[in-house]
Amino acid sequence: MTAAARTRRASPRRRERIPPMDYPLLICALGLLAFGFVMVASASMSIAENCCHDPFFYVMRHALALGLALATGLLVYQIPLETWERRGTVLFLVSMLVLVLVLVPGIGRTVNGATRWIPLGPLNIQPSEFVKLFAIIYVSGYLVRHADSVANYLSGFIRPMLLIGVAAALILMQPDFGTTAVMLATVMGLLFLGGVSILPFAFLIGVVGVGLVALVIFSPYRWARVTSFLNPWEDPFNSGYQLSQALIAFGRGEWFGVGLGNGIQKQFFLPEAHTDFLASVIGEEFGLVGMMVLIGAFVFIVWRAFAIGVRAEVLERRFASYVAQGIGLWLGMQAFVNIGVNVGLLPTKGLTLPFLSYGSNSLIVGCMAIAILLRIDVTVREQESDAKSKRGVKWVRA
Repeated sequence: MTAAARTRRASPRRRERIPPMDYPLLICALGLLAFGFVMVASASMSIAENCCHDPFFYVMRHALALGLALATGLLVYQIPLETWERRGTVLFLVSMLVLVLVLVPGIGRTVNGATRWIPLGPLNIQPSEFVKLFAIIYVSGYLVRHADSVANYLSGFIRPMLLIGVAAALILMQPDFGTTAVMLATVMGLLFLGGVSILPFAFLIGVVGVGLVALVIFSPYRWARVTSFLNPWEDPFNSGYQLSQALIAFGRGEWFGVGLGNGIQKQFFLPEAHTDFLASVIGEEFGLVGMMVLIGAFVFIVWRAFAIGVRAEVLERRFASYVAQGIGLWLGMQAFVNIGVNVGLLPTKGLTLPFLSYGSNSLIVGCMAIAILLRIDVTVREQESDAKSKRGVKWVRA
């Protein structure tokens, strides 16, 4: 047998070993994780040297969190979709219970006036990050089980919103306004995709909108954030400090940036440079072009999530379709809010940039979301392949 013949025979075997999945989505997510690691290293070394006397303090912790997140993603990828559908309500209720534990004195950890974490040895668990994903899974399962009720009766979409409202109230008590707003917007988007009637849906939007506005107006620190956001240069050394420093970073970046590692704003000028304001460091060091590439990557992930959801809907996998589109809504909105805060389009929120910002919980939940999307894609591909095979057999018989 010639070498060419052996190569031709081995080639199909190699192709069979590679599982079919949405590799562009996987590569894009891994690229964001890798780029985020580089940018966290660039943004945190000066801060770590000053506070911890070790420039690699945050880098090493981020590397460990990244490894844990990837391992969690591999584990979640092995879980069948039917398991998520059966256990969605239980997962959401358990996550709400953990939200209650955060508020118990002696259990929850308070940082900068916010009680959002439960210390577990070297890790700090932030339940609100997981609640966003479990809320999507819970509402998706509810829409499948009660499709007719959601579409035709007012009580059909009020019932899931009661549980979502309780979870939102618990998150607001931490307080975490940004996570609450993103979760509510994602759930309402899912209800709209689930076919809820327009008038009840409009009423729900009005109630939620009035509630969020009231929380801003009657909360002094939130109102101060809104007023400083409208004109950060009025008090650039106090209430408008974060936003003014972020805008200076973008201004220094211009078109192509000052180069990786050459940013100045991250050196004690820009607070939370490696977490909430990482996008400003990217804007300074990579300029407008770098930011456009970053935004394009998030747009691509959202597009792939909705494309997977549409393919699942065609095959009547409605739970998979809702979960995929819900993940797309959530990741897109959180990235939009974070970048919008950095460029001065939105008031300051405590939301991380998905896949990039420092923080183990955000990385873990992001990898879980991508793993579920890839699992949905693989399941849909298998069903599409079976459908093509059956159509081929029918055609041969005919």
